[in-house]
Amino acid sequence: MARYYFDLCDQHGAALDEEGLELSNVRAVQAEAAKSVGDMAREAIASAPATGRPQRMAIEVRNAGGPVMQVTFSFAIETFNTRTPSGDH
Repeated sequence: MARYYFDLCDQHGAALDEEGLELSNVRAVQAEAAKSVGDMAREAIASAPATGRPQRMAIEVRNAGGPVMQVTFSFAIETFNTRTPSGDH
């Protein structure tokens, strides 16, 4: 099994994975990358301001031989009139 490193990248920079995971094949790498980008997306969407501007994040996967895969996710949060019918905010 090969060791793969999952670096997290967004508009603030990159967080390099120094431990990595031993995985058996590229399908397993893709599944792990999907899980990681899903976790990142959940946290980012919950805490991001509603600017309407697109934001992008990625998981860049590498092994000892170099880059293997990149999984990207982009989103934008835009709010509209959020008043409730009773006038509460």
